[in-house]
Amino acid sequence: MSDKHIDQVTGVTTTGHEWDGIRELDNPMPRWWLWTFYATIVWSIGYMIAYPAWPLISSATTGLLGYSSRAEVHRELDAAETARGDYVAAVEAASVGEILADDALRQFATAAGSAAFKVNCVQCHGSGAAGSPGYPNLNDDEWLWGGSAEDIRYSIAHGIRFEPDASTRISEMPAFGEILSRGEIAAVSRHVAALAELGDPDDLHGAGAEAYAANCAACHGDGGRGEASLGAPDLTDAIWLYGSSVEEIATQIRTPRHGVMPAWQARLGETTVKELAVYVHTLGGGR
Repeated sequence: MSDKHIDQVTGVTTTGHEWDGIRELDNPMPRWWLWTFYATIVWSIGYMIAYPAWPLISSATTGLLGYSSRAEVHRELDAAETARGDYVAAVEAASVGEILADDALRQFATAAGSAAFKVNCVQCHGSGAAGSPGYPNLNDDEWLWGGSAEDIRYSIAHGIRFEPDASTRISEMPAFGEILSRGEIAAVSRHVAALAELGDPDDLHGAGAEAYAANCAACHGDGGRGEASLGAPDLTDAIWLYGSSVEEIATQIRTPRHGVMPAWQARLGETTVKELAVYVHTLGGGR
């Protein structure tokens, strides 16, 4: 006599499991589900035979088809490199001015330069190239060494005050704390702030103006407009690397800070430097 419980409502044998008086019916699996399950088993066996599947000590089974995901990636990379080869060669042969004049080449160089910028430049200039105290904003139209595409390329290629590169751009503001008195530095600071309309216009005259003419005008110009060939900044705008208050201006006059930018051409190559120059120029601030 069977001791299996049979559900009185459905007449189906139960599994013998019971939870809070609820019993589970022992209905057979649907045929379609069983055949699907069997098919997956057959498919998995076929997959293990055809493709790499079983790890070995230093490798894995190769499978009858000899497929390799790494080989597939290499093929895709080779295809991409071949597709961009003509553009790379064109960038290599052209000047940055010629690249900017060619729509297709400019788009390619801008995309490549954007990628290179994210890897090499965002650490100082920021992800949006807006800079930070001591690091120039590359989106505005004020450039210490000139904002033409070629000027930008040269700065990237050879750096700023980067001694290992013999062609680096060099400028150095004297420490006027060793040249001028505290009173003269204070007067010049107020004069410079007034040039940028950040201070009292009355400070454009008097001792500060005299000290400026004697010590600062040779590089920054009589009107404070700066000189790109010397890397001397324009003192009449609102763009200041180290702060624009009278106190911050005085600190920079007394003990000037000089940033250093690496020369990237030796590290990245001439083509990537051109692409970076094109990208930076198209940010909106390039002249």
